[in-house]
Amino acid sequence: MSRLFRRPVLAPPVAFHAADTVAPDVAPLHTRLEDAYGLFIGILFSAMGIALLARGGMITGGIAGMALLGSLLTGHATALLVPLINIPFIAFSLYAMGRSFGIKSAFVSVAIGVGVSIITRSLDVSNIDNGFAAIAGGTFLGMGILCLARHNASLGGTSTLTLWIQKRYRINAGKTQLAFDLALFCVAAAYLPAAKILWSALGTLAMNAMLIAWHKPGRYRG
Repeated sequence: MSRLFRRPVLAPPVAFHAADTVAPDVAPLHTRLEDAYGLFIGILFSAMGIALLARGGMITGGIAGMALLGSLLTGHATALLVPLINIPFIAFSLYAMGRSFGIKSAFVSVAIGVGVSIITRSLDVSNIDNGFAAIAGGTFLGMGILCLARHNASLGGTSTLTLWIQKRYRINAGKTQLAFDLALFCVAAAYLPAAKILWSALGTLAMNAMLIAWHKPGRYRG
């Protein structure tokens, strides 16, 4: 009978270590090689988008749109205007977004100018459909901007401001960029034919759709 009332023997407690669990929402940071490759892809996509839009005689938003409009009005190469117009915005990014972001963005700005120049010479297009130039150019450019942002860089220009506003005030970068783009288009409407403005608007919509859809706080880690 005494066995029936014996106190059960409990197994010793298992030691718990914080290292045994991994938070599901934490991802490892990019390596330097991954950052370099990501920046290369972002530069390539952005340069291709700008080159297609320039070939179609269109503009878009942000620093790319400023450079494209400046090229149409002055005759200077878009590849040269991208880094020149970007100088004050790069200075702002160094102050507001940090040294790493600013240095990367300065490098990206120059690299995209070089990339546009190389693509323009390498891709001999005698004729391009307006719809294709707008949609493909805008989508390439939007994907390039998204890729650069994922690796802590940007084209500079108003995209730096939109990323800073999103970081500080949690306002979607694509929506803020669209507001800046509307202001740029109001200026361009005084100089470009209505048809080119409409095609350019389609391309800008394609570009911003990429950011609105995928560039959201917490959507991507690493």
